[in-house]
Amino acid sequence: MNTIFRTGLCAGLVALALSACSGWHGAAPAATPEDDPVVLRFATVGDSRADPLQPGQTAQDVRWAQNTRALARILREVNDRQARLLVFNGDMIMGYGDARVPAQLPATPQAYMAADVAKFYTQYAYWRGMVATVMEAGTYIVPVPGNHETQCFRKINPSCPATRHGKNATPANEQAWRDNMGDLILDVPRFTAIVGQAPSHFSTAHNPCPPGGPCTDGLTTDQTQLSYSFDVGDSHFAILNTDAVGRDGQAPLQWLGADLAQARARGARQMFVFGHRPAYTYRFQGADPHDHPGMDADPAMADAFWSLIEQHGATYFSGHQHIFNVMQPRGRAWQVLVGSGGSPFDAAPHPALATDRMYAYALVQVRRSGAVELEAIGFPDDFGPSRSLWRARLAVPFQVTSPPS
Repeated sequence: MNTIFRTGLCAGLVALALSACSGWHGAAPAATPEDDPVVLRFATVGDSRADPLQPGQTAQDVRWAQNTRALARILREVNDRQARLLVFNGDMIMGYGDARVPAQLPATPQAYMAADVAKFYTQYAYWRGMVATVMEAGTYIVPVPGNHETQCFRKINPSCPATRHGKNATPANEQAWRDNMGDLILDVPRFTAIVGQAPSHFSTAHNPCPPGGPCTDGLTTDQTQLSYSFDVGDSHFAILNTDAVGRDGQAPLQWLGADLAQARARGARQMFVFGHRPAYTYRFQGADPHDHPGMDADPAMADAFWSLIEQHGATYFSGHQHIFNVMQPRGRAWQVLVGSGGSPFDAAPHPALATDRMYAYALVQVRRSGAVELEAIGFPDDFGPSRSLWRARLAVPFQVTSPPS
């Protein structure tokens, strides 16, 4: 049986992986026979948006609210590693405003550009311009909505809904997402040309709230192109909007459960789930113990979500926390947190946990046998050399478990 090499905080991880976790070195994955080629390679990362108020940025990044240098390097490395898909886990723009078109348009171009809706669309345009070259070079971009895309923050704009939390998803912001990302979800001919095979079991109506209803999961807005799924060969990809209108910070459990069950019934062997918010908050050195940016702000909801992940042998990739981390919340399924695409780091410098301040992304390889190899790759905030941060090789085939009694 493969063993885990335990060092420092890696102690306690249990079998399904062959080696190590962030910042600690174990053995490399076992050699793979030449007759077991890679049939799909993809990458995932999230959170590249910048904070215009943070000091030390270039004038360009202040204007467009993007960490251009970090994102550009990640995009280049992902493409160099021949990933055919890059799933981007949300917060690609600063957003957080009110994307409704004002009833009365501003009188001057300067006033118009200062409106929230103009900021949304120009920030989307800048990000889309950056990823366009990667698409042309052979990596298809699969976007995941984040809270900065869907939520309106009353602290930034008084026209946002007045609620207890002050940050709430709105129909206008969800529509702005579709307006700016809908052509990627999915452009089947372009996807097929880049990836080498067509996505299957996808339609624009594949969402938890179809037009005309009935909505699942207590949703009140149509989730077309916000939550969706598709297959590539034997691999299933489920994309979740974890900040839908009225359901901020939650996953569409009813829809996801049905989606994963249907994928498994038609023979999918690998299950990959992507959402902006982690299921379980990573408590890094110096983290506020009272802050719950993950779904575990509602512990019962997070546990129910994780039961679905484990039941279907899935791996969950997320962002939201601006940090890299890998954990097995219950010792089986992996949560891979890669909210490390350029946004201001959540963790302060700490000598023992250098990987908490690494710009990092995950690279996944699916082999013909069904084996899945995961690797996290990162580089420091001084833009030194990239290195492998963590690697694991999942069991073959994935073990599907029964629902908890």
